[in-house]
Amino acid sequence: MSQKILIIEDDKSIAEIERDFLEINGMECAIVSNGTDGLREASSGQYGLILLDLMLPGLDGFEITRRIRSSVDVPILMVTARTEDSDKIRGLGIGADDYISKPFSPTELVARVKANLAQYGRLKANTSKGDLLTAGNITINRASHRVYVDDREVDLKNREYEILLFLASNPDTVFSKEILYERIWGMDALGDNATVAVHINRLREKIERDPSEPAHIQTVWGAGYRFRK
Repeated sequence: MSQKILIIEDDKSIAEIERDFLEINGMECAIVSNGTDGLREASSGQYGLILLDLMLPGLDGFEITRRIRSSVDVPILMVTARTEDSDKIRGLGIGADDYISKPFSPTELVARVKANLAQYGRLKANTSKGDLLTAGNITINRASHRVYVDDREVDLKNREYEILLFLASNPDTVFSKEILYERIWGMDALGDNATVAVHINRLREKIERDPSEPAHIQTVWGAGYRFRK
């Protein structure tokens, strides 16, 4: 997977800090300072990860994510100065893979970027196995990265697919939000439980006949989530 990072950030000093620390860690970076140019660059397909500020001149980070997510299959890491959970949930809900809040530690930023790149790389490698996983009325095709519910294809975002594949591959096992974050995002202790919860809720809306009473992805109160066939 490409190690070239697209930084879409209108604050020059922050963009340069992000670039410098990522380049020290062996990554190539390009910086764009507004939403319009950011959308064009993000749509080019030449980047392995997009580091996306939420508040931008022109188009904001929400709109950029919405426009590119269906065509660009790379991790999107939102960088935001906003602290409201609603903004974080909105970003994750429209296709961002992860987020980091300003002010941030450069070390944490590098760790998040590396983990998202590594996880996407593992997912791409696993899709070459070519086998089908069937769990009740759900069929997961690892080779094509497609999911079918009652023989109808459903469109899952990358993290939604990863969570479903992981849980369905380990039925009846309870995983806490912390463990799921570590397994899916590839990091321990850096995550936010809201990240996992938002993706679980979105996934339920797409695969469950009644998301309010899920038959497959069940909540075990005080413990986490488990998958039932």
